Amino acid sequence: MSAHDIDFLNRLFDVIENDVVPKTEAGVAAGNKLFGAAILRKSDLSVVVAETNNEMENPLWHGEVHALKRFYELPRADRPDPKDCIFLATHEPCSLCLSAITWTGFDNFYYLFSHEDSRDSFAIPHDLRILKEVFTLDPGGYRAENAYWKSFNLKKLARELDPLTRTFAEKRIASLEAAYEDLSNTYQASKDDNDIPLN
Repeated sequence: MSAHDIDFLNRLFDVIENDVVPKTEAGVAAGNKLFGAAILRKSDLSVVVAETNNEMENPLWHGEVHALKRFYELPRADRPDPKDCIFLATHEPCSLCLSAITWTGFDNFYYLFSHEDSRDSFAIPHDLRILKEVFTLDPGGYRAENAYWKSFNLKKLARELDPLTRTFAEKRIASLEAAYEDLSNTYQASKDDNDIPLN
């Protein structure tokens, strides 16, 4: 398996589908947003931790931050160095989560859905609003590669594959998009009943 080939991408899609989505289904049923994350070992792509949004407990427990919380609750002997891990987010991390990934020492992150997807497909506009209102950044205005980490958009990586494997990757993406559309519909139908500050 080489970096960013179909086997690599397929493994990340598997983790979202099999490890993150089930947790997110339960989280959304409890009133949380649909954002999730997983941390994998670079060496064998095994899952160290997978989590989902838990804002009903604490508004700071975004999917990524909640995964980091669980990661740092592991015994030190069972917790790999962040530099030896891949950080996988279902959605492009917001400013809070970008900072959390940076402060915890990860040198990468991968994501499936963009900030624009969060706003347009999932009716959750806060990532882009906060970037603009607080940091005066336009969409995509943060540095996707910098001294701390490099970020990767899974849809973009899929488009760079050869035509045959790209078609397979795009089918996997379409399946995940359908799953997240269902999760979004459930969240949107119930969000007025929760007390998350930024629905």
